Amino acid sequence: MAALTLRLLFFFFFLVFLTSAHDSLSARRQAAVLVSVKQSFQAPDPSLSTWNLSNYMGLCNWTGVTCDAYNKSVVSLDVSNLNLSGPLSPAISELQSLVNLSVAGNSLFGDLPLSNISGLRFLNISNNLFSGCLDWDFSGLPELQVLDAYDNNFSCPLPVGVTKLTKLRHLDFGGNYFSGRIPRGYGGLNQLRFLSLAGNDLFGFIPGELGNLSSLKWLQLGYYNRFDGGIPGDFGRLSNLVHLDLSSCGLEGPIPGTLGNLKNLDTLFLQTNQLNGSIPPQLGNLGSLKSLDISNNALTGEIPVEFSALKQLTILNLFINKLHGQIPESIAELPKLEALNLWRNNFTGFIPPKLGQNGELIKLDLSTNKLTGQIPKSLCYGEKLEILILLDNFLFGPLPDDLGKCETLSRVRMGQNYLSGPIPDGFLYLPKLTLVELQDNHFTGRIAFEKSTASSKLEGLNLANNHLSGDLPTSIGNFSGLKNLVLSGNRFSGQIPSEIGYLKGILKLDMSRNNFSGTIPSDISNCPSLTYLDLSQNQLSGPIPIQLARIRILNYFNVSWNHLNQSLPEEIGSMKSLTSADFSHNNFTGSVPETGQFLFFNSTSFTGNPYLCASYLIPCNSSSDLQSQVKTQSSKSNVPARYKLIFAMGLLLCSLVFVVFAVIKTREVRKNSRSWKLTAFQKLDFGSEDVLGCLKDSNIIGRGGAGVVYKGTMPNGHNVAVKNLGISKGSNDNGLSAEVQTLGKIRHRYIVRLLAFCSNKETNLLVYEYMPNGSLGQVLHGKSGGYLNWETRLKIAIEAAKGLSYLHHDCSPLIIHRDVKSNNILLDSDYEAHVADFGLAKFFHNNGASECMSAIAGSYGYIAPEYAYTLKVDEKSDVYSFGVVLLELITGRKPVGNFGEEGMDIVQWVKVQTKRSKEGVVRIIDERLKNNVPIEEAMQVLFVAMLCVEEQSVERPTMREVVQMLAQSKQPNTFHIQ
Repeated sequence: MAALTLRLLFFFFFLVFLTSAHDSLSARRQAAVLVSVKQSFQAPDPSLSTWNLSNYMGLCNWTGVTCDAYNKSVVSLDVSNLNLSGPLSPAISELQSLVNLSVAGNSLFGDLPLSNISGLRFLNISNNLFSGCLDWDFSGLPELQVLDAYDNNFSCPLPVGVTKLTKLRHLDFGGNYFSGRIPRGYGGLNQLRFLSLAGNDLFGFIPGELGNLSSLKWLQLGYYNRFDGGIPGDFGRLSNLVHLDLSSCGLEGPIPGTLGNLKNLDTLFLQTNQLNGSIPPQLGNLGSLKSLDISNNALTGEIPVEFSALKQLTILNLFINKLHGQIPESIAELPKLEALNLWRNNFTGFIPPKLGQNGELIKLDLSTNKLTGQIPKSLCYGEKLEILILLDNFLFGPLPDDLGKCETLSRVRMGQNYLSGPIPDGFLYLPKLTLVELQDNHFTGRIAFEKSTASSKLEGLNLANNHLSGDLPTSIGNFSGLKNLVLSGNRFSGQIPSEIGYLKGILKLDMSRNNFSGTIPSDISNCPSLTYLDLSQNQLSGPIPIQLARIRILNYFNVSWNHLNQSLPEEIGSMKSLTSADFSHNNFTGSVPETGQFLFFNSTSFTGNPYLCASYLIPCNSSSDLQSQVKTQSSKSNVPARYKLIFAMGLLLCSLVFVVFAVIKTREVRKNSRSWKLTAFQKLDFGSEDVLGCLKDSNIIGRGGAGVVYKGTMPNGHNVAVKNLGISKGSNDNGLSAEVQTLGKIRHRYIVRLLAFCSNKETNLLVYEYMPNGSLGQVLHGKSGGYLNWETRLKIAIEAAKGLSYLHHDCSPLIIHRDVKSNNILLDSDYEAHVADFGLAKFFHNNGASECMSAIAGSYGYIAPEYAYTLKVDEKSDVYSFGVVLLELITGRKPVGNFGEEGMDIVQWVKVQTKRSKEGVVRIIDERLKNNVPIEEAMQVLFVAMLCVEEQSVERPTMREVVQMLAQSKQPNTFHIQ
C-alpha cells in the first residue's frame, strides 16, 4: 500500500512538472510573438516598454494584454490609441487563442495577417491607415476566390478573406482608406452583432446580402463612402437591428418601406443623402425608435400621420427637404419628444397648439417655412426649452408672456415674421439667454431694462426694423457681455445713454434710422473691441467726440443724415483700421482734414455739408468760404452803399479776368482736339495730364477683356494702375458704369481702391491703387507660383472671401461681382488680397431676386451651372466662382486645361480624383506644396470649396459662412452651418 502511494505521489509531481514546463514554454512563445509585433511598429509607444522577453513570465500583466485564467493563453490584445505607426506583424497570427483584437486609433497600415485566427470574435482596426491592399490565403476556399474576382476590381478593396473569421461578432473597419465595393460575402458572417465600414472610400451598390445578418444590432456604412443606388430593401430583414446609420454616403431613390419591419430599431440616420419620394408611412411601425434623422435630402410629401405611434421618439430631424402640408397635431403629442427640427421646408398652417405640453421639449427649429398663426403658449411648459428658432415664416400676434419666464432659453431667433405687441417683461434678462433676434417684425412699446444688476449672458440682440419707441434705458449698460447690438429702423428717441460705454465687449453697434437726439456720448470710446458703429439717420447734434479715435480697430463708422456740426476731428484720420466712413448730410464746417485715412475716404462721404470745403467739394482757398459768406450776408445791411458799389465793381473785374483766362485756356485745350475730365474719389495730388502720361507701351502690365492696364508713377512718387477701357463714342459702356458707380462708393481693406475716373468723348480711364505682386492667377500659374506657400494661400483665400462677403452682405443694395476669378484677386506688397475688376458688377436690391441677363458674362471655367443655362444669377453664382478659386489654390491648376478628357474642368476633375476621400486630397494638392501642407487644413478647405461648387445654388453656403468656415480651417471639424 505504501509503495502504491509513493508511485501516485511521484506521478502527480511529474504531471505538475510537465504542466509547469509547458506553461513556461507557452508564455515564452507568446511573449516572443508580442515582442515581434512591437518591433514591427515604427514608433512604439513608451507604454509598451513592459513588452520585454526578460519579463515573459509576467506576460499577462503587459500593457493591453489579457490572458485566459485557466491556461494563461493570450485571449485579448488592446493597443488602441497608443500613437502607433507602421505595419502589423504577421507573427500575430500565431496567437491562436486570440478572441479580441483592437488596434483602433493609431496610424497602422499594410496587411492584416489574421485569417488563421479562427476564434477571433472582436476585431477593431478603425481610424488607422489601412487601405485594403492585403495578402490573404484563400487556399481551400474557391468560393471566396469567385467573390474576389467579382467584387475586388480596385487596388485597395475591403478584405474578402475576413469572411473566414466565422465567429466574428464585432467588426469595425471604419475610418480607414478601403476602396471599392462591399464584398457580398460579408453577408455570410452570421454571428455579427456590430458592423461599421463608415469613413472609407467605398462605392458601388450596397449588397443586399447584408440583409442576411439576422443577428446584427449595429450597422454603420456612411461618411466619405459614396454609394450608387439606394437603400437595399433587404435591410428590412435585419430583425435585431438597433442602430442603422447610412448618412452622408450619396444614396438615391426612395426610403424602402421595409425598414418599418425593424421593430427593435432605436436610431435611424439617413441624413445628407439624395433620397427622394415621400416618407414611407411604415416608419410609423418603429415603436422603439428614439432618434430619426432624414434631413438634408430631397424628400417630398407630408409627414405621415402614422408617426403618432412613435411614442419613444426624442429627436425628429426633417430639415432641408421639400416637405409640405401642415405639421400634424400628433407630433406635438409625442410624449418624449425633445428636439423637433423642420427648418427649410414648405410647411404651412399653424404650429400645433399643444407643442411643448409634453414637458420635454428642448430644441425647436421651424424656420424658413410658410407657417402662420400665433406662437403656442406651451412651448416652455416643462421649463426645458433651450433653443427656439422660428424665423422667416408668417407668424403674427404677440410673444407669449410665458417666454419671459422660461429660464432655460439660450437662443431665440424669430426674425422675418409679423409678430407684434411688446417684448415680454423679463425676457431679455433670462439667465441663460445668449442670442435674441426679433428683427423685421412689428413689435411696439418700450424696452424694459428694469433691473439694476447685470445678470444676463446676452451676447447678441437684434431688434432692427420694428416699431419700438421711447428712450433707451441707462440699464442697457448691464448687458456687459453684448457683442452685437442692432436697434436700427425703430422709433427710439432721447439721448444715447453714456452707459453704452459699459459694453466692453461690443463688436457691432447699429442705432441707425431712429430719432435719437443730443450729442454722441464720448463714452463709446470705452468700447475697445468695436469694429462697426452706425449712428446714421437720427437727430444727433454737436461735434464728433475726438475720444472715438481711441477705438483702434473700428472699421465702419457712419454718422450721416444727422445735425452734427463743428469741424471734423483730425484724430479720426489716425484710425488706420477705419476703411469706411460717412459724414454726409450734416452741418460740419471748415475743411476736410488732409491727413491719415481722410485721404482714402470716398468723396461722397462728405457731401451734403454746406459749410464743409475740400478740393472735391468747394475749394477751401476760393472766395467762397461758406461760413465767411454767411457772416458777410448777415452784415450786408450795415455796409454803406459806396462800399457795396466798390465791392460789386471788384467782383465784375474778377469775373472779366476769369472769363479771359477761361477763353485762353479753352483755346489751348481745343488745340489738342480732346478735352479730359478727371473725377476724383478721394483727394489727389495729380491731374489728368499725369494719368495720360502713363499710356505708353512700355508701361503695359496686363491685358484683359475689359481693356489694357498700365503702370504709372505720379509726381508724388506713388504708383498707380491705369485701365484703358478704350470705349468709343456710341458704343455700350462694357460694364463701365457699374465699375465706376460701384468702386467709387466702396472702401474696404480687401477690395481694390478706385482713385479716379478720367474720360473724354472717346476714351475712359480708370485709375486704381497699384498692386506690386499682380494677380493671384499670375502668381499661381506663372513662374513665381512656387513661392506661394500654403499659409499664404490660405490667408489670401480668407481675405478674398472677406472682400466678397462685404459686397454681398454689408453693401446696400448688395453687389454681385459676376466675374470672380484668380486674375481678379490682386496682391499687394505683403501678398494681401484685394478683390478687383467690377466691370461686370450689378446691384441687387433687397428683395434678393435673381436678375436675368441678356447674355452670359463671366470667365470660362468659373461660371456657375445655372448662369450658363438660364442666365439667372444671384450672389450664389459668385460663391461658385470663388469655389473654383479655392480649387486653384489647393491644386495649383488652371480652371480649364489638361485634365485628360475633352471638356473636363477643374470642378469635375477634383470630384473624379478625390471622390470625397482623404487619400484623394493628397493626390490633387499642388506638387509645389507636397510635404508642406497640413493635410487636415487642406481637407477642410477642399470641403469648403466643394460646398461652394454644388450644382444646386441653394446648397451653396453664403460668403459670410465661407469666411467663417475658412477661418476655422485650422481647427478642423468645428464649424456647422445654421
